[in-house]
Amino acid sequence: MREPTTTPTFCRICEAGCGLLATTEGDRVVRLDPDKDHVASQGFACVKGLKFANLHHSPDRLDHPMKRVGDRWERIGWDQALAEIGAKVRALRAEHGPDAVAGYLGNPAAFGAFHALAFNAFLEGLGTTQSYSSASQDLTNKYLVAKRLYGHELLQPIPDLDRTDLVVLIGTNPAISQMSVVQVPRAMARLEAVVDRGGRVVSLNPRRTETARAVGEHLFIRPGTDVFFLASFLHVVLAEGGVDHDLVGAHTTGFDDLAAVVADWPPERTEAVTGVAAAELRGLVADYLAADGASLYCSTGVNMGPHGTLAYWLINVVNAVTGNLDHAGGALVRTPPLDFQKASKALGLGVGTARSRVGDFEMILGTFPASLLADEITTPGPGQVRALFVSAGNPVLSVGNGDRLAAALDELELLVSIDLFRNETADHAHYVLPACSWLERPDVPLVHAFAGLQVDPWLQYTEAVVPPAAERREESWIFARLAEACGVGLGPGWPARGLTWALGRLRRVPGLGRLAEVSDARLLALVLEVARHPVRRLRRHPHGVRLPDVAGGEFLGSRVLTDDGRVHLAPADFVTAAAGLGADFEAERTDGGLRLITRRERHSHNTWTHNAEPFVGGDRTTNRLHVGADDAAEAGLTDGGRARVRSKAGEVEVEVAVTDDLMPGVVSLPHGWGHSIAGGLAVARAHAGVNANHLTADGPDGIEALSGMARMTAIPVEVEPA
Repeated sequence: MREPTTTPTFCRICEAGCGLLATTEGDRVVRLDPDKDHVASQGFACVKGLKFANLHHSPDRLDHPMKRVGDRWERIGWDQALAEIGAKVRALRAEHGPDAVAGYLGNPAAFGAFHALAFNAFLEGLGTTQSYSSASQDLTNKYLVAKRLYGHELLQPIPDLDRTDLVVLIGTNPAISQMSVVQVPRAMARLEAVVDRGGRVVSLNPRRTETARAVGEHLFIRPGTDVFFLASFLHVVLAEGGVDHDLVGAHTTGFDDLAAVVADWPPERTEAVTGVAAAELRGLVADYLAADGASLYCSTGVNMGPHGTLAYWLINVVNAVTGNLDHAGGALVRTPPLDFQKASKALGLGVGTARSRVGDFEMILGTFPASLLADEITTPGPGQVRALFVSAGNPVLSVGNGDRLAAALDELELLVSIDLFRNETADHAHYVLPACSWLERPDVPLVHAFAGLQVDPWLQYTEAVVPPAAERREESWIFARLAEACGVGLGPGWPARGLTWALGRLRRVPGLGRLAEVSDARLLALVLEVARHPVRRLRRHPHGVRLPDVAGGEFLGSRVLTDDGRVHLAPADFVTAAAGLGADFEAERTDGGLRLITRRERHSHNTWTHNAEPFVGGDRTTNRLHVGADDAAEAGLTDGGRARVRSKAGEVEVEVAVTDDLMPGVVSLPHGWGHSIAGGLAVARAHAGVNANHLTADGPDGIEALSGMARMTAIPVEVEPA
């Protein structure tokens, strides 16, 4: 037996990127522990990262390329898989054009250095505009707002938690899921520190979350009404003279149009709908304006609602006009080691003008809404999707109305899944290709570090903890080989330009071989050299290195990427959409029906972490419908009984859990479950639960009109005993 070896690394399940110590014996990971010496997480790690070795070593992991032949799966070699896939893609492109081929990218791709880059390079090489991702399930609204206000989707202000006097958390639960878009290791410790130094942490949520129970204060708010609360918040800011007119005059446009939007939304009007008393809101605004550094922040509880784009817009403009944008303790837009946003704008990259064939939706950060995918497959005409590549995703479970999408997938002439497991989506595939897990590849926190999305800037190089088992391959290798097999190069446009440049450099280096021999390690070496953080230097700091931390003053006037260099406070399409809020307000005011919210749980992450016992053992064998005691009594529901939940989109039958943490009129169902038909997920199938997205609509009429976000929370439902 080999001696145990310990390797510092970091988790790549969610944004936090917590430091870990991986203990291995040969090629087996025997344990993962928190890294107390990690520069950012300092010994914190959640159960998902600590138990990931169970998923990594699952007997259901894909080890070899597989081909579906009738009702069975046959093992084939990489050469055969690539040749057959390439031949089919060539034929489809020749007969139907490039948009006959589409791609769908799942959430885990955001946490690997080159996964998304390689995927997009492949699609751009094919010449297709048909790109989809899980982003339209959880945060496309944030990308659109940043694009309109600041000129680039990834210019995302993040709360300066270590210096703030007040932070208002709307629709977010960092105790369970950290924070989204931004990388915040030890989020709860940072929030507790705010309170310890005399500041305020206020959670607005229809549920008294784990965060609200642990730190700060909590206010109930009715699901889907955040936009009205925020309109009233800005209304009071303006009425109380809380505007930094010097900043507004020097760095923004559209202030008068913005003021007109909220003129008719005093808190006395909105309190009956939101559930937040006018006096409570006015007091919160007073403290916000008195603070030397404050910010509003939201996550999926707002993003997934009916007005995610308008709500996030109002959050950003409140932070801006009060002088808290680019201010210590407020909302910062950090400058990364390589200014990716500024460079891409200067090179004219990322200026996508394509619109969706179905619904005429705008392309945001290179993708269209995933909720359109079934229609794009089944609607005849030029550009109809006939082939689909799915990487690290499971849209049959994560997109609304998954049964309809599953049926559409069966109409495809080619479906290829690149993943760790054969999930529900892969069950419909013609080929499944085995990818590496994050323990099998070298990495840096490239996306968050190089986009400036870290509350505490840091960088770390990790070697692969164990070598790839069997025939598993890195995604950069897979997509480079697929491009070659399909007779195309990797695309020249954003976000592929950096990868294409790196590949060109690699091809000129003697001994590195052909395009097909690309690896993450070689690409990382090139990128880090350019960023002036070479691998050799990072290896001397295995627990990570801190990057410069500038407390404001580096964004306004220098890095705003709109054409005039100013923050656009009142984009025309947002103002137009806001004019229609009155009708939605009246509908909410007169409708006393139940609203369903979805949420994450501590032991799972979206749809892909259920296939190991540590994630679904004990009392975690299913998801349950959480109902308040009064609502349960009125509906005739009992704890442990069964309920039928019905929306306009569909219905589910689920076990009931009576709780005291929900406001009246709200029920809650965790998402990510529903593995009842997963052929390649034995453990998850045995603990299936129900898919909350059966209650979520899809198609152009079922999603938010501005960003194409799916409405996965604040869903009107009827509930009855089953």
